[in-house]
Amino acid sequence: DRLADPAIVRLARPEAELIDVGKRPGSPLPQATINALLVHLGSGAGEHRVIVRLKGGDPFVFGRGGEEAMALLEAGVPFEVVPGVTSAVAAPACAGVPVTHRGLAAAVTVVTGHRRVGAEADTDWESLARVGGTVVILMGVEQRGFIAERLQAGGLSADTPVCAVMNGSRPGQRVIRTSLGRLGQTSIEPPATIVVGAVAGLELLPLNAGQRPEAVERGTAAGELGSP
Repeated sequence: DRLADPAIVRLARPEAELIDVGKRPGSPLPQATINALLVHLGSGAGEHRVIVRLKGGDPFVFGRGGEEAMALLEAGVPFEVVPGVTSAVAAPACAGVPVTHRGLAAAVTVVTGHRRVGAEADTDWESLARVGGTVVILMGVEQRGFIAERLQAGGLSADTPVCAVMNGSRPGQRVIRTSLGRLGQTSIEPPATIVVGAVAGLELLPLNAGQRPEAVERGTAAGELGSP
C-alpha cells in the first residue's frame, strides 16, 4: 500500500518479491486489478509460499480490505486478516488529540471526505454537524473547503477547532491547527487526517514533545500559517 511505512517493507526477506499496488492521485490502480492479483497469487500461482497484503492503518477502515476479502472468499482462497490501528485514531493521538474526551466528546464519527466522480455529495455533512462529538475525516484534503461549509451550514461554529495531521506517525509527520472557518484556506497536503471538534483544541503531549521530528503549525489567518 502507498501508506505502508517503508521501514516495515524493509523487514521482508531478501528473496521476497515486492509488488507496489498503492493508489496515487492521477494514476489510480483499479481495485479490480488488485483483487485479481491477490486471487492469482493466493490460488497457488508461482512459487510464493506466503502472500502479504500490507496496508497502512486498518484494512477494514476505508482500506478496501472488505472488498479484497470478498474477492478471496468468492475464489475460495484462504486468508487471515490481521487488524491494524486506523489513522482515524492513531494520527490524532500522535498529535496529542484524543478523539473522545470526558466533557468534550462522547462520540466520534469517522467519515471519508472523498467524493465519487459525478456525485454532488455522498455524505450528509449537515446531519453530522448536528450529531455532535468529534468528526474525523479521512481522504478529505481536496474537499476540505466544501466540507467546512457544509458542517457550518449544519450548525457548527466557524471557531470550531480543527487539527490536521499529515503523515501521521511517520518521520515526516506535520500537525496543523486551525479552525473550521479557516480550514478551506489552510494549506494541507495529503495524506492527512482531519479532526473537527472540541478535542482538536487539545495538545496532550509530554513536556519533551518538542524534541520529536514533526512540525506543528497553526492556521492564524486565511491561508496563513505560523509557528506556535
